[in-house]
Amino acid sequence: MVSRASEPREVAVEGGSSSALLEVRHVRKTYTDRNRSIEAIGDLDFTVGRGEFVSVVGPSGAGKTTLLRCIAGLLPVTSGEIRLAGQVVTAPPKDLAVVFQEYGRSLFPWMTVRENVDLPLREKRLGADERHELVEDAIRAVGLGHAGDAYPWQLSGGMQQRVAIARAVAYRPAVLLMDEPFAAVDAQTRAELEDLVRSLWAQFGMTIIFVTHDIDESVYLSERVLVLSRSPTRIIDEVAIDLPSERDQLQTRSEARFAELRARVYARIQEAKSADPIASPTTGTPSTS
Repeated sequence: MVSRASEPREVAVEGGSSSALLEVRHVRKTYTDRNRSIEAIGDLDFTVGRGEFVSVVGPSGAGKTTLLRCIAGLLPVTSGEIRLAGQVVTAPPKDLAVVFQEYGRSLFPWMTVRENVDLPLREKRLGADERHELVEDAIRAVGLGHAGDAYPWQLSGGMQQRVAIARAVAYRPAVLLMDEPFAAVDAQTRAELEDLVRSLWAQFGMTIIFVTHDIDESVYLSERVLVLSRSPTRIIDEVAIDLPSERDQLQTRSEARFAELRARVYARIQEAKSADPIASPTTGTPSTS
């Protein structure tokens, strides 16, 4: 069973709030080349509070990864702005970390687990003792305390993803972005990693934005689910996940409320797939005209 620490948190308030850690304000992203222009993100406007866990779901091609890359400062927005702790994001923020789906490509095979986790900390110019403590805390937190001297190629896929998560956690980010991090692992490992992420969220108090195609996963993990339309992307629903803070893979998923929330998210995604891609600018819901 995974529980969430009971300390008070600031939560997002639409329309702007000093409590918002992350602000995405009327963000648009268009890809252009010589022959055409593709609007990947139409108009996204939302906030995320400090310590909140938000999942992002939507049809394939809805721009979920593009959104995350814009938040991470890896892609410039075409219009609008993204603010982290009040500062406009124009480059990768120092208080933000990202865990990608292709974890194998992000790990250096010639480095040990401990060395892979330590690498980003060198950019912080921390002392050796402080870096060592952060690294050891992180690899223990993800259950790899016994594997610090192993190399990534000696580990299973699930363990490699734990290394990638440990590296992000060791950095002690204010915001952790996760882009379908469990899509390439088996169902049993996925359940274990889901519980791991919730326990790390409770332990370290990070704000997490989690992109996934898995509706059940989005409901199980988060406090709020943002449902995106198909491209050009808009938010068509925000689902508050009012499940108990203690989550269990068997008990939570068998609760009637879990099924209700899952059905709502599923229905909205199905609507997004079949609806006109142009959404109403006032309501954010697909146009029926």
